[in-house]
Amino acid sequence: MNTQTSAEGETTILGACPHDCPDTCSMLVKVKDGKVKAVQGNPSHPFTQGRLCAKTNHYQERVYHAERLLYPMRRTGAKGSGQFERITWDEALNEIAARWRTTIAEAGPRAILPYSYLGTQGLVNGLTVGDPFFNKLGATVSERTFCDSGASTAYIMTVGPTPGMDPESFQHSKLIILWACNMLSTNAHMWPFVEKAQRNGAKLIVIDPVRTRGAQQADQHIRIKPGTDTALALAMMNVIVNEDLIDHDYVAQYTTGFDELKAHVQQYTPEFAAEVTGVDAEVIRTLAREYASTQPAAIRIGVGIERSAGGGQLVRAVTSLPALVGAWRKPGGGILQLPLWAFPINWDGLHRADFIPEGTPVVNQWHLGRALTHDLGLETPIRDLFIYNSNPLVVAPDQARLIEGLSREDLFTVVSEHFMTDTARYADILLPATTQVEQADLMFSWGHFYLTLNQQAVPPIGEAVTNSELFRRLARAMDFEDPFFYRDDEELMQASMLWDHPAMQGITMEGLRATGYARLNMPSADTYAPHAQGGFPTPSGKVELKASMAAGGNFVLPVFRQGYNGFQDGGPVDALPTFHVRHESAAKAPALAARFPLSMMSPKSHAFLNSNYGNMRRQVAHQGQQYVMINPVDASARGIQQDAVVTVQNGRGAFKALARVTDEAMAGVVITPLGYWVDRSIAGATPAALNPTAFADLGRAPTFSDNLVEVTLD
Repeated sequence: MNTQTSAEGETTILGACPHDCPDTCSMLVKVKDGKVKAVQGNPSHPFTQGRLCAKTNHYQERVYHAERLLYPMRRTGAKGSGQFERITWDEALNEIAARWRTTIAEAGPRAILPYSYLGTQGLVNGLTVGDPFFNKLGATVSERTFCDSGASTAYIMTVGPTPGMDPESFQHSKLIILWACNMLSTNAHMWPFVEKAQRNGAKLIVIDPVRTRGAQQADQHIRIKPGTDTALALAMMNVIVNEDLIDHDYVAQYTTGFDELKAHVQQYTPEFAAEVTGVDAEVIRTLAREYASTQPAAIRIGVGIERSAGGGQLVRAVTSLPALVGAWRKPGGGILQLPLWAFPINWDGLHRADFIPEGTPVVNQWHLGRALTHDLGLETPIRDLFIYNSNPLVVAPDQARLIEGLSREDLFTVVSEHFMTDTARYADILLPATTQVEQADLMFSWGHFYLTLNQQAVPPIGEAVTNSELFRRLARAMDFEDPFFYRDDEELMQASMLWDHPAMQGITMEGLRATGYARLNMPSADTYAPHAQGGFPTPSGKVELKASMAAGGNFVLPVFRQGYNGFQDGGPVDALPTFHVRHESAAKAPALAARFPLSMMSPKSHAFLNSNYGNMRRQVAHQGQQYVMINPVDASARGIQQDAVVTVQNGRGAFKALARVTDEAMAGVVITPLGYWVDRSIAGATPAALNPTAFADLGRAPTFSDNLVEVTLD
């Protein structure tokens, strides 16, 4: 471990932010007398450049919070009461193992359901840490499509699993489009590269229904109705094709399906798109012309882009645009979705899908409420639930049904957590988890090209254990004999990467311990133009404007289910990008729209990371009380004044919030950020109570932007 000790006896340890964020900051942890005194960004890191964010600037306050869970606990009161007593680890593990053995004997292992996501993002303690254990156990598979599953499916159908642009190369762009990307709140460390491009004369355009922090800094903000972006992208194609703004050489050499696309987009005129999107037809024409003629042009898409009925088709369309105009030819041109495709991660070895018994059922995480209330028609009902790295009562939809399911007396629930979250209050057994400074981990990034090592700064507090140690203990409790389940964290790090991959050339664990991070073996941002001469990792080796993978169903990687091919109602996936009307809209559901005329969006908060920090004094003060942004026109029509308590409701549920009357929300749209905790809300509910469980067109992505509501004054 590379450490530095000051004259005052303060030691600096190289770490990394643990959160599900594209920035994955290199972090300096300051330790004195065995305790973390402060954290700060690592100034030597080329991407994060010595800054943290409002979420993690005072991470030590999370570590030593008075409400931190530090010991195993057993429920003593009613479910949801939050009443627990301390027990030993042996008692906790024995109770869990005894219950699971009983369940397996009576109903089979499929009655056990794990539930987790990216409460920590590391390769040792993150997304996949429990998968091998539960797969070997034979538990029902928990399908995770929280984030980018639809966008990734669409992106790979079009250009393959390419990392795309280097985010640092945006400084060389002449035109930048941030499409459904609230960069200053959710990808803040990329902003300096955008600012540098602006200072060099680049035009910044933001496409978003909300006047976000980034939109306020942009040269142009194009406001668009939620869930209609595909019409805008297709109309841009219409203009580019019909005004002959195409890079014919690039299209001829490096794309397939252009002739069909050219005919296909004729129906998507700017006038059609204007009626659908609310964006003026001349604005659309100008956008298309500027995008085609100003090279290199860059597009950055955000996670929220997929969250509507046609979200997958939207990403297909947007990902096709750079090829039409030859934007890939120079550094600073192309599209940026997920740089994680550059990381040679041993996903197969981490997931161990080969352990899953044939015929094991799958429950999508959006349907947890239905699964727990026996509404999914599962042959083996869920009797036992194990939750870690997630707080579904805040981040998943169907909140009322989730509470009903978690309240079942016959449901045995185990939760591993840092705090008594809304979900943890319903546990039968609570297990204490370590924070990032108490564990070691290897961090990939989905926002830049640096592999980062987090080194343990202090011993675990109380009896908290890492996720990796938790599953070692569970394996022992269940008498697993395979040595695979007892590898230590160093072995897990070594097994998590394909170290002989060209991208890892020159990178070693020893080097990571010394510097804290390493850039993948790739060209610099000044020269990196990955597809100047094609070379796309698709079946054809080209940009597939007409996707050859559209009919197959196995769109992405083993982490995505095979065989899914469209909407819940079984509709087909189109081989060419197509506009799909939102599930909940006046065009698709006029009666519903008459009752609930406003569209609700629930984006990420500025000071919370999903539900993380929703209990932290500093971040709550920064974020303020749960609010709903409503346009003055809509507020006036409902007699709503600034800071009034209002009810936001639809047929799925209701919650209360403070009205923030502002033109940051466009007319007809209300904005209510995600992350507030249920037990700290005004009336025991949050926006998750209203979010739908319907899937988008690809990847079983959520449809949170297809959400009609009404807002009334209390």
